Amino acid sequence: MTTNKATIRLTAAQAMVRYLSVQMTEDGERFMAGCWGIFGHGNVAGLGEALHGAKDNFPTWRGHNEQTMAHAALAFAKQSSRRRAMMVTSSIGPGATNMVTAAALAHVNRLPVLLVPGDVFAGRGPDPVLQQVEDFNDGTVSANDCFKPVSRYFDRITRPEQLLTALPRAMATMTDPADCGPVTLAFCQDVQAEAFDYPTAFFEPRTWYQRRIRPDQSELQRVVQAICTAKRPVIIAGGGTHYSGACAELQSFAEAHQIPVVETQAGKSALAWDHPLNFGPVGVTGASSANAICEKADLVLGVGTRFQDFTTGSWALFSNPEATLVSVNVAAYDVMKHGALPLQSDARMALADLTQELAGYQAEALSQSLKTDWFAAVDPLCAAPKEANALPTDSQVIGAVQRVSGPDTVVMCAAGTMPGELHKLWKAPRPGAYHMEYGFSCMGYEIAGAMGIKLAAPDRDVICMIGDGSYMMANSELATACMMGVKFTVVLTDNRGFGCINRLQMGTGGAEFNNLLEHSYHVNPSNIDFAAHAASMGAAAVHVSSIAELEEALIRAKSAAGPFVIVIDTDPYPSTPNGGYWWDVAVPEVSDRAEVMAARTAYEAAIKDRVN
Repeated sequence: MTTNKATIRLTAAQAMVRYLSVQMTEDGERFMAGCWGIFGHGNVAGLGEALHGAKDNFPTWRGHNEQTMAHAALAFAKQSSRRRAMMVTSSIGPGATNMVTAAALAHVNRLPVLLVPGDVFAGRGPDPVLQQVEDFNDGTVSANDCFKPVSRYFDRITRPEQLLTALPRAMATMTDPADCGPVTLAFCQDVQAEAFDYPTAFFEPRTWYQRRIRPDQSELQRVVQAICTAKRPVIIAGGGTHYSGACAELQSFAEAHQIPVVETQAGKSALAWDHPLNFGPVGVTGASSANAICEKADLVLGVGTRFQDFTTGSWALFSNPEATLVSVNVAAYDVMKHGALPLQSDARMALADLTQELAGYQAEALSQSLKTDWFAAVDPLCAAPKEANALPTDSQVIGAVQRVSGPDTVVMCAAGTMPGELHKLWKAPRPGAYHMEYGFSCMGYEIAGAMGIKLAAPDRDVICMIGDGSYMMANSELATACMMGVKFTVVLTDNRGFGCINRLQMGTGGAEFNNLLEHSYHVNPSNIDFAAHAASMGAAAVHVSSIAELEEALIRAKSAAGPFVIVIDTDPYPSTPNGGYWWDVAVPEVSDRAEVMAARTAYEAAIKDRVN
């Protein structure tokens, strides 16, 4: 506790920026790498002036959409394994509510970001101020209350001195491994401009250390006992494995005890694809090799996973009635899910302690034929088409990208067809080589996310896989990347609509309706030139007509100075037929369509099997 009584007079906005600029990581970097900002009514006068004054050591970047610039910040944090984050500021009204989707994405994925939307006048002099959402029954409510359910910490700054408590709480939330997530500081616009005599000690540099929770000994012993009695255990590697920096420990633990590893979307690349104990992706978009192991497992050890329904096959996958579910997680909320035997701990610490306690324990050996049979089935799907004029499938596109990729490649995606295909088919050579936002499955994350990844890992070769539907939802940060000179490659697969949901619609007995553009009520047919559109924003762009041309373009993209966009038409119907698992998607009980009723019969049978 300091006794220094010296003060410095600053506006509240200046104090916020100065404080954030001296919050450091263990590696000596600023935790807050900088600020994304679109200025408008509510933040241009106060925060805009403060950020301008700090621009030489706390950079501000301007995006084109509040949601997507926040996505860029989130991708930066994710690729940084939550060691660093960014601030994002917006105006008071639609700029603020545009960020709510990004806040939800951060909340689901447990990613740190500081959202600073402008807010109403605390003094209420011009009430109602421009862009104010008025609550007829509560004078304290503003549009920023939308952030409350999707923030890990929310505060409304109505006095300058409130920053003395709010900012440390914000930092504590973003750097806490269990509580990590989005922080929203709704900043009243008149307060941003108000001055206060802040203690100079408040602005002294502070280092935030990675807290590593050690296992409780009684929980540890219960888990050890459960593992020791298991003959066919399996490890599910989740995103927490990456966030903990526990990939090496995971490999050592699996090797020491010969326990097979399967990977979630967030956990993929925790173990190299060709490691003998990596049996591939798990769940709805999983490999037959991984799912076969999980079906028979008598102990399922989740490491840093929140057991999303895609991972668990809507909780139908772990069908061995004798199976024990064990959860290793820093968050008490996650560690107790579905009656799991809990081990609340940092993943790295837990694996190290388990390794020591389980000395001599070995699981039953598994045949490598599970892996070889899987790759024998799916590798041909990734080969170039034998017919040069055939419309390529998504798996063939993935094969082309895989053949041109290298050890420094990071493939990324977020929603639609590609996440499922990439989870099954992409061969990630090392940790950090696979970046998927599938917790919120947010269309529009992709291009902004690719920019954020490249900012976090400038030496990596970033390849963004995106469908035409996602591109149409949010493409404006491509212009930002061009203007900032941020280099990455975009592979845009044009299947002329929402192909993934169209297949789901058909799979549940529905008629093709309102997903592919040809099945929508449009007067004129779609004729979008995506390459010309990307080029108009400054990107190098090309439309290719074959897998061979795609590979040639991918090679050219490596020498491009900035974003390089490759557009290829694909077939909207095929998907990888191998692997996968049941997913609970409710089918209508009543319909005039025979196909729907047949799907309902199958659905009821699947529900009965899960219950039993």
